Amino acid sequence: MFTNIVTVASLISIALGHSGNHEGQIPIAGPHKSLWYNTLPGDGGTQADSVFSGISTFGRLPYSPCLATDDVKYDIAFIGAPFDTGTSYRPGARFGPSGIRQGSRRLNLYGGYNVPLATNPFDSWATVIDCGDIPVTSYDNSWALHQIEEGHNSILSRAPATNSKKLGPAKNGKTLPRVITLGGDHTITLPLLRSINRAYGPISVIHFDSHLDTWKPKVFGGSPSKVASINHGTYFYHAAQEGLLANDTNIHAGIRTTLSGPSDYENDGYCGFEIVEAREIDTIGMDGIIEKIRNRVGLEKPVYLSIDIDTLDPAFAPATGTPETGGWSTRELRTILRGLEGINLIAADIVEVAPAYDTNAEHTTMAAADALYEVLSLMVKKGPLSLMMDGQGTERESRGGISERWKWKCVFEDRILSSNSKAIAYCRLQIADWRDNIQSECLT
Repeated sequence: MFTNIVTVASLISIALGHSGNHEGQIPIAGPHKSLWYNTLPGDGGTQADSVFSGISTFGRLPYSPCLATDDVKYDIAFIGAPFDTGTSYRPGARFGPSGIRQGSRRLNLYGGYNVPLATNPFDSWATVIDCGDIPVTSYDNSWALHQIEEGHNSILSRAPATNSKKLGPAKNGKTLPRVITLGGDHTITLPLLRSINRAYGPISVIHFDSHLDTWKPKVFGGSPSKVASINHGTYFYHAAQEGLLANDTNIHAGIRTTLSGPSDYENDGYCGFEIVEAREIDTIGMDGIIEKIRNRVGLEKPVYLSIDIDTLDPAFAPATGTPETGGWSTRELRTILRGLEGINLIAADIVEVAPAYDTNAEHTTMAAADALYEVLSLMVKKGPLSLMMDGQGTERESRGGISERWKWKCVFEDRILSSNSKAIAYCRLQIADWRDNIQSECLT
């Protein structure tokens, strides 16, 4: 009995002696701990949330079941589309969304600041979340593509967290959030473009890939049925036939596939694409490729970005359905992506990541996550999709009371006003606040 009392007394004294040292027990202290540490109720301190533990979301972003509730507001949302029954060679891209999330675990480990783009997509004006995955059937491709379109459109068509009341580039004149989709094989881009078309109309496309993906169904796959005619090599052909693509403002980059013949390139031109072959990096360099892409799509019109991970050489991304040697390095792709700064990206996807073929070091899933980190940084750097916004997401006015960007449009680009009813409406709404000289310039 006496021994038990002594033992209890000793434990109490140890506890009391240790109680004043709690603050010194925080594992790591630093300016970025709030980004990857959680304070738990009742523990009186900071609890480490390691990059290798917890539930996986892209870049450890907050998760919300967006398809089950519309209560949460966001400016940029990640959504998965685990579909791979449109592949022609190696399957497994249905596991792409979860693999990419795993590969993104350490993106904001040290704060997430993107040095070349001088922005932090995890600590900015934008509310960024991970919405999980769209439920996709594995037994009916037609229904699966319908599910992907409707799921994407549900996420896309809501009011954003920032500037939800301001005019935007959507067909209805509203500002919408951006959506980044984790594939999935490349077939998913067709339902995504259908969703985009409902919101924006025909869209300009930047397509990073080793393959054209504009093949006619009879050339690629033989088209034994209407459902089978839509696959990861024909979806852009169908998109062109359905009027989803803006005329002659689309571009492929990284192409190095074999063809059925020269007619494949001819057909690609009919679909509205320009081609940058992978080998051009040896002649015009990364700067030349960036210039070609920027000249093709411009800076003002809405643009959709689609990245097939097989753009990369298999040495850097082996885990994909149809690998092609002779591709770009991860560094080259990231540099080219950063060169798209200022382009009006309204949505994006990354596809054909099949983690089962990856290395133990997760080369492919990490490369995919890093590519999306650049895309996310571009979107954040550009600012909200509302009109009258500068690259930092804040309203910027000239001395005349109108943003410099829109003043320039009104004065020097009457063709934009004549072809853009939203621009005309915006000018008229602001006339009362503009000085007389700006008003007269916009209305002449």
